[in-house]
Amino acid sequence: MEVKRMKIIIVGAGKVGELLCRDLSNEGNDITLIEENQKVLDQVLAYSDIMGLVGNGANCEILKEANVEKADIFIAVTQSDEINIISSVMAKKLGAKYTIARVRNPEYSSQIQFMTDSLGIDRMLNPESEAAFFILKNLEFPKALNVESFSRNTVNMLEVLVEKNSYLNGLKLTDFKNHYFKSILVCIVKRNQEVYIPTGNFILTEGDRIYVTGLQTELSEFYKSLGHSEEKIKSVVIIGAGKITYYLTSLLLEKKVNLKVFETNEEKAKYLSETYEKANVILGDGTDSLLLEEEQFSNYDACVSLTGMDEENVILSMYANKVGIKKTITKINNSSLFRLLDFSGLQTIVTPKKIIADYIIKTVRSFINSQHEENIETLYRLADNKVEAIEFKVSHDSKVINIPLKNLNIKDNLLIAYIIRNNEAIFPGGMDIILPEDRIIIVTTEKYLNHVNKILK
Repeated sequence: MEVKRMKIIIVGAGKVGELLCRDLSNEGNDITLIEENQKVLDQVLAYSDIMGLVGNGANCEILKEANVEKADIFIAVTQSDEINIISSVMAKKLGAKYTIARVRNPEYSSQIQFMTDSLGIDRMLNPESEAAFFILKNLEFPKALNVESFSRNTVNMLEVLVEKNSYLNGLKLTDFKNHYFKSILVCIVKRNQEVYIPTGNFILTEGDRIYVTGLQTELSEFYKSLGHSEEKIKSVVIIGAGKITYYLTSLLLEKKVNLKVFETNEEKAKYLSETYEKANVILGDGTDSLLLEEEQFSNYDACVSLTGMDEENVILSMYANKVGIKKTITKINNSSLFRLLDFSGLQTIVTPKKIIADYIIKTVRSFINSQHEENIETLYRLADNKVEAIEFKVSHDSKVINIPLKNLNIKDNLLIAYIIRNNEAIFPGGMDIILPEDRIIIVTTEKYLNHVNKILK
């Protein structure tokens, strides 16, 4: 299937904009980046094969100079919500086919549906809100390194560590399926810097980070089989009262979690405590070990480090591990730190810009082939972006329908993990077939898959 290059305009060369420029240009799209700061723009242009334009994305003349009327997709991700909203509205009026605006201010969060309906912006995304939901999912499995959800939480994927004393150490995957969990699939194995889509003959070993998928009840049983049968998280400490904390506090209080938040900024601390009366907000330095000890830090089940400094977050999580807190979640914004340092001692890492970039890339790939009928439902880039897990909606004219899976000539290093039919998850065997309107979850090392037919050789 030949796919045309998309003309994409991105406004804002910050962390998310830079990531989108690199990834979307690598996928073969025609990118124009608009940025007010010449120096910042030049830095991005030096590493990406894209066009650049200095100017304000909310300026009509700048948009016309960027040929916005020919844009397939317009993405506004500046630091200003208002500029993102205004530029997206203007782009739509000038002829852009599909517009996406990043909106982060909590005051706008309850108005997103109204603004999309009335202003004509196709998508409004909030990375901090998405990050809060990601953190909440990961608190449900305290010993998991990562948790992702597909098909409206019908199927989850857990990342867990194979420990020395675990029954998984030295276990062949065929034996895992035959003797332990028939409907749990080990779909990715990360061993040191290598990543595998394993076959049945693959043998797990200590230190492997494995991604397993299955229904919620089965995953819970698997999770317990690893010795992780402790009670759910009942108390959480959050260090830093930024935007993610605002959304996360609401989610945790709904779950009746005992919550304590540390914040050094008096204005932020006051705003959070006034908004959520049941949250215990401490005005003080969450990196001060004496203050933490005074506030009985070690008695909490989980620590979520959300300060504005990556280094502080890493140290806080390491300290939390040291004093016996069983779940740590660490916000890291600077992805270059992943390449420079070994974070194997940390548990869950949350990177808001990656969460929102993955979401936007999913939307772009869907738009390329379906023109608003989104055939990609969910997309995650896992194991240092070396593997993609994608949920496709299958159309009536797809080449994969009505053929037993054993007869499908699918690409190497690709597996069909699940078929979702009428909200029921099917763990497929060789005789199962894919039907129109099914959703299938595939895991692959193949890059840039944007249509279900492309799973075939």
